[in-house]
Amino acid sequence: MLKSNKIRVGISVGDPNGIGFEIILKTFQNKKIYDFFIPIVFAHPKNFIEEQKKLGILTNVCSLTNLKKPNDGKLNIVSTWNKPFSISYGIESSKAGSFAISSLEAATLALKKGLVDVLVTAPIHKKNIQSEDFKFPGHTDYLNQEFQGESLMFMITDKLKVALASDHIPLRDITSYLTAERIENKILLLEKSLKKDFGILKPKIAVLGINPHSGDHGVIGKEDDNLISPLIKKLFERGKMVFGPFAADGFFGNRSYQEFDAVLAMYHDQGLIPFKTISFGEGVNFTAGLDHIRTSPDHGTALDIAGKGKANPNSFYNAINQARLIFLKRREFKNLKQ
Repeated sequence: MLKSNKIRVGISVGDPNGIGFEIILKTFQNKKIYDFFIPIVFAHPKNFIEEQKKLGILTNVCSLTNLKKPNDGKLNIVSTWNKPFSISYGIESSKAGSFAISSLEAATLALKKGLVDVLVTAPIHKKNIQSEDFKFPGHTDYLNQEFQGESLMFMITDKLKVALASDHIPLRDITSYLTAERIENKILLLEKSLKKDFGILKPKIAVLGINPHSGDHGVIGKEDDNLISPLIKKLFERGKMVFGPFAADGFFGNRSYQEFDAVLAMYHDQGLIPFKTISFGEGVNFTAGLDHIRTSPDHGTALDIAGKGKANPNSFYNAINQARLIFLKRREFKNLKQ
């Protein structure tokens, strides 16, 4: 970190035909944010200058050539691209995907080298990014490889935290993928993150069932009785505050999640539909389980409103702020362990 104790936040711009430029510019319009952050964006300065004019957003943009000497109080733009991207708002394009990945790769490399403290990623388009060199379904899998860790997709707000036992996996493959070992590992990763990243010393975790009504005692599938219940019992006997399996519909419908520090959902939509219904536009996607910190907003590229000035920057702002808070919690946790 810099001597000023401000967090150097590396930012990848996401799909340039989406709302990435807009939410970044809107977020750093607020001069108070520079009291806590030194932003470094990986793209091309001309794109940001042009987008400011098109969208009527006044942000203190500057070009940065030396990553070791970012400018305080300004939105630093590193020329990751040899030339500006020719933006076509709302258009799906493999070229846009290629530019998005080059921004992500440059920001990730800066994080590896310690030139930024945290990484915040604007939304990518999962189809556009696919190529011979990039075959990941999203940020999480890519970062998992780059940092050689075991990641956990973790959606967070102050009031609700939902982690996923499986993330971008087709529904037909869920039951074969979710072994006892994998579920246990995700529970332990979640517990560790709650302690290390959020300062919750004795976290209370709810585990959702795989089947409707958690299988109704084997009537609608046996996985919950044969797989999840014994695992929860074993972990509870080891002193882990783990409970369930809970039927997902009733669990969120009657707000039982308010009694727990976090929830582990078995698959993507089981966790993200209620999370986004409750928290959309305010939530943050955090890649837990890695040595490095990455967050992102809880929404996608929003190609339908790109270039219209309608994008809400709240989730992106929250992603930046959560990255800072997690960074500080990890430092505090490390000091406690010493």
